[in-house]
Amino acid sequence: MTDTAKFKALAIDITTRVHGTLGASDGFIPLHEPEFLGEEEALVLDCIRTGWVSSVGPYVDRFEAEVSAACGTGHGVAVVNGTAALEVALRVVGVMPGDEVLMPSLTFIATANAAHHLGAVPHFVDAEARTLGLDPVALRAHLDRIADRRDGVTVNALTGRRLAAVVPMHVFGHPVDMDALAEVARDFDIALVEDAAESLGSRAGDRSCGSLGRVAALSFNGNKILTTGGGGAVVTDDPDLASRAKHLTTTAKVPHKWAFYHDEIGYNYRMPNLNAALGVAQLAQLGIRLTQKRALAQRYIDSFVGSEGVAVFVERPGTTANYWLNTLVLSPEMAAARDTVLDVLEAAGLMARPVWEPLHTLAIYADCPRADLPVTADLAARIVNVPSSAKLAGNRA
Repeated sequence: MTDTAKFKALAIDITTRVHGTLGASDGFIPLHEPEFLGEEEALVLDCIRTGWVSSVGPYVDRFEAEVSAACGTGHGVAVVNGTAALEVALRVVGVMPGDEVLMPSLTFIATANAAHHLGAVPHFVDAEARTLGLDPVALRAHLDRIADRRDGVTVNALTGRRLAAVVPMHVFGHPVDMDALAEVARDFDIALVEDAAESLGSRAGDRSCGSLGRVAALSFNGNKILTTGGGGAVVTDDPDLASRAKHLTTTAKVPHKWAFYHDEIGYNYRMPNLNAALGVAQLAQLGIRLTQKRALAQRYIDSFVGSEGVAVFVERPGTTANYWLNTLVLSPEMAAARDTVLDVLEAAGLMARPVWEPLHTLAIYADCPRADLPVTADLAARIVNVPSSAKLAGNRA
């Protein structure tokens, strides 16, 4: 059998198994759709009727309290999107222009953009196959080679720039090995900032994603497990970091009953009360949504038992994933079949996508410092995401 025939056969088999997971459908099945089962309409209408639709209002305060509780942290600051949340999280831990921020290359571009917006430089480190996220072993080995202590700070000996933060990202809702990464960060005196944009509700042991670093960033974009339409949040146990994040995101205005005095350059990153109302209603459904998502993931796992050339990516022992996007990983010898698989799935009415283009391969970040990235390149060639909307779990109930 030719390679072309093998690839087509694999694609057809995958498509059949995905259809078997989801059941019959009369139309196109998107990758991930929002779901509104609760008080969304009532709470948003309440905002409209009371006139509190902008960046001040009771739903903002309530959303901040409830999102921090969902993450097991003491404080939350609601903002306009996940990129803004990560930018602010990096700034409050002290990332400055000219610093370097260690991060995976296998991540959504927002991780790098957040650092770049601060004038910092992304510095890419390899992923590991068991989590799809930042590899603590590769990070330590890389820092052993390039890190140096100068004047009480850790610097990249090759560039002279300070290594200010390391940003793990929980890919598709699967927790990275935060304990091992935290140990590396402590040993090299580098701040640990958690990119939890995709992992609301995921847990490592008995701890929730969002509570595993010094500060974390969340996203509530329309395609996330819960949505505020567009929005994000900074969560932390550190009251000083939370206070500073709130101050910066509300234009750095000094509180006063009428005076407009701003004591530093801040941002207008405030989440509108209208969006927060939607978020409050959505947060009330987090438990339901997690049950739906995990039930759908189990159906995929069951459907692909005995498959050859492809496997469903499953949570590692000791973690509980929200399975934001269900993920297929092609075997190394079938990596070249990826685009055929994507084409056949799309033709069958099943939206699918590859993982993000590794950031170090983009022209805009090609000159950034990086470690060797063999696992990143390997995984990027073999990952396919398949339809993962929570409501799909009910199609065969």
